[in-house]
Amino acid sequence: MAKRNTACPCGTSRPYEDCCAPVHRGVATAATAEALMRSRFSAFALGDADYLRRSWHSGTRPDRLELDPGTRWTRLEVVETGQGGLFDSTGTVRFRAHYREGGRPGVLTEHSRFAREDGRWVYVDALPG
Repeated sequence: MAKRNTACPCGTSRPYEDCCAPVHRGVATAATAEALMRSRFSAFALGDADYLRRSWHSGTRPDRLELDPGTRWTRLEVVETGQGGLFDSTGTVRFRAHYREGGRPGVLTEHSRFAREDGRWVYVDALPG
């Protein structure tokens, strides 16, 4: 896990302990779909597969999730959000997640769907295209 004063991997420039850590630990919930997306990116960057599974919609959640230790997630760019606010029940986030694998840089681009399940935001799936 990240050190106390380390900047959060999600890109907010806030310390991890004041940003995604409370959500990862289950003492807070993500207030918006974008906040959940950021917390999930941080979980990928920190290797927290348990949180990733917990933050996945029950209808699309994989039975197992194994993260590739050779992939280092380095930076998140949120490109666009659609709904996903405090009073919405669904939302989308288009993002670019930068990584390094085998010493080479890469970018994963995705347009993700999010929904509220039992009152909290969860990742549903990626939209096609």
